Order: sequence, then C-alpha cells, then structure tokens
Amino acid sequence: MDIDSRFVGSPLKPLDARITWRQTTNYAAALDDANPRYLDDSRPGGLVAPPMFAVAVTWPISERIRDFIEIPDFPFEILATQVHYTEHLALHRPVRPDDRLTVRGRVAAILPHKAGTLMVLRYEAQDQEGHPVFTEHIGGMMRGMRCTDAGAGAETLPVPPVAAGAEASLWEAPVAIPRSAPFVYDGCTNIHFPIHTSVTFARQVGLPDIIHQGTATLALGVREITDREAAGDPGRVGAIACRFTGMVIPGSEIRVRLLERRSDGDRTHLFFSILNAEGKRAVSDGVVTLLP
Repeated sequence: MDIDSRFVGSPLKPLDARITWRQTTNYAAALDDANPRYLDDSRPGGLVAPPMFAVAVTWPISERIRDFIEIPDFPFEILATQVHYTEHLALHRPVRPDDRLTVRGRVAAILPHKAGTLMVLRYEAQDQEGHPVFTEHIGGMMRGMRCTDAGAGAETLPVPPVAAGAEASLWEAPVAIPRSAPFVYDGCTNIHFPIHTSVTFARQVGLPDIIHQGTATLALGVREITDREAAGDPGRVGAIACRFTGMVIPGSEIRVRLLERRSDGDRTHLFFSILNAEGKRAVSDGVVTLLP
C-alpha cells in the first residue's frame, strides 16, 4: 500500500472537550504522582493537570481518526500499520479543571522515511475565550508503507533543540513499572488500545507481551524532571519532545536519565532519555524546555 503527500493541510473535524477534576486527578494518579498541584483542591488557584495530560485530551481524535478525517479518498487501511513514533507538545499554559477546550487538527506532514512513511497530525487546543492552551504534533510511523513522492509539510513542524551528544548522565532515576501499570493508565486516562492490556491481542500482532503505553513512559520521565529540575512546578514546563524507540514490558524497571542542561536566554532545555530493562532506549531525543 502507498500514500502520497496530497493530503497535507487537510483539516480534521474539531473536538470539544470539557475538562473535569476527575480527569486531571485521575491522570496524576495513573502516574503515581502525588504533587499537590494536581491533587490538593484547597491550594490557592486550584488544581492544574500534569503537563502530559494534553495527550488524553486529544486521544479521542486519534482513537477515532476515521470520524475526524474528512477526506473522501484517504487510504484509511494503511493506518493499521501505524505506531506512535514522535511527540511534541508546546504548552502555552497548564490545563485546568472546568476548562472548555476546542481542539482543531490538520494533517501537518506526510514524509518518506527509511522505515515507511511518517504522518504528523497537528492539534491546537484553545479555551472558551479563544486563547491557546497547547499545541501537539503527534507523529505516526506507518511501517512498510511507501510515500510515492518527496513528501510535504516538513518545514511546518517544530524543531526541538538537539543535545550535544553526552553519554554520561547528570542524574538517573529508576522507576518501577508494575504489571498493573498499563491497566491503571488505561482506566485513569481513557487511552485505550489492546496491545497494552490484552496479552492475546499483543501476541497476535507479533509482540512478546503487553507493552507499557509510550505516553505513560514519557509522562513518568516528565514527572521526574518536573520534580527534580522545576521544584515540582508544572507551570514551568513549556515544551516536551521525544521519539519512541523501544518497548517497555510491564513488571520491569525503567531508568530516566538526564543527559544535559542548556540555557537559552531565559529558558532551560533539559535533554533526557529513558532506558528499558534491557538497557535500550525506550524514549530517545527527549527534551523538556523549562520557562523562567
């Protein structure tokens, strides 16, 4: 099966979402994150959501993409080959309970890749007053699918800063991934996909076992970085980016490794990776950008 870049720029149907305190606190609970900013509703200013909560807001679009892509000749069958490959979140402000968000999406890029074809969707979330809340670029690798042209849209994608290439870590945090972790994340976030909760299904598609959700693994890394580098203040997290490059099997341990800090004016870029139990990178080219 083939695809070409003529679909780049095509809009998606908008999604309206009303955020509740149960959604935001449950997301924090899914990460075993007891930060009072997420859980203590008596704090001045009220609750905020963890930075990675944005992926739970946009998941209904990704989950039901056929309902949101209004392109008559789009080859939907190729989406069955897609795996989450890249993630970029620009956070304009924290998501809060009682927010009423409208998410507008479009096909941002379709690009040839040695592994197949990369399709990037852009989601822009605005609040009820029209102010930007977050922008997500989510990249799906369609393995074995050929892009029949040179691709389009690369120039519109965000370009995260690149680490200097240090191998030694500034600090390293082991994080246990219990066997129950993907079930808790599934239930608390409503991000459902059977490779994370059905051993039978996972093996049917060639996986050795169920695998921990990539966004959950990334969110645990962001949790550690927020606590250690931003004094637990999620409002300082301005951007998150990474590539998903390996599997995490529940019932094992990951290691979050901070590789480099770099100042850029009033911002600080924190470069990290996450290793699975085999010492392979489950998350590569990770970077969290902190605001002042």
